[in-house]
Amino acid sequence: MRNDSRAAREHGVSGAVMFGRDGDIALVTLSNPGKLNAISVAMWRALAEGFHRLAEDRSLRCVVVRGADGNFAAGADIAEFPRVRADAHSVQAYHQHTLAPALDAIAQCPHPTLAAIEGVCVGGGLEIACHCDLRIAAADSRFGVPINRLGFPMAPGELQGLLALAGRAVTLEILLEGRVFGAAEARDKGLLTRVVPPGELAAEAMASARRIAAGAPLAARINKATIARLSPRPEPLTAAELAAHFAYAGSRDHAEGVEAFLARRPPRFQGE
Repeated sequence: MRNDSRAAREHGVSGAVMFGRDGDIALVTLSNPGKLNAISVAMWRALAEGFHRLAEDRSLRCVVVRGADGNFAAGADIAEFPRVRADAHSVQAYHQHTLAPALDAIAQCPHPTLAAIEGVCVGGGLEIACHCDLRIAAADSRFGVPINRLGFPMAPGELQGLLALAGRAVTLEILLEGRVFGAAEARDKGLLTRVVPPGELAAEAMASARRIAAGAPLAARINKATIARLSPRPEPLTAAELAAHFAYAGSRDHAEGVEAFLARRPPRFQGE
């Protein structure tokens, strides 16, 4: 199976998504060394393209998503924000045409998907995990969506997976507090399938994947499709609603949040 690290290098950006295989199990690895696997634009695009390829491969029976070097993923690569989210138009395009297609490709994958989580799993990393079918985490892994410190809300296409798992009250708590919390609390909030000792994560994730792969693949795909059809799904937001959501992009708080993060200082929000 293809390795997409070359595509990232050709674009002159950091990070890569590696696609490998263990028999009838696909292995998708997020890698951005030195940045806790923060997800660059090239990585989001590689996820979308890669999951479309996986969806067409009927020889697969399960897909495992994991991070390299002891972490799952620390959200989006904020170092890219001044370039890829420079104004209101690019902010909306980034979330609707870069992030949302990747998350949708994961959610729509016909094969069962499993996130094997260790270390940091926050922001965009948690969004990826929430769009997988199962989530197995190491007991010392950490979760959260601290984007309130960056001065912006979670985009609609990214919010859907978290809301479906955690419900309204817990989702509001996660977004309004912006707190990072442990695996036991994440499990209690409904975000995780199960938690295992740190040294057992890799073995347990693959054991789960092999149990899935041992089942009838057609039945698994039908179960996924039927459950998706029977699950409540709101009508898509209108153009006016999307414009209202992304209106924050021109705010002083949004600019301050990104600038403060990159300068490694506390943000000074004014509510403007």
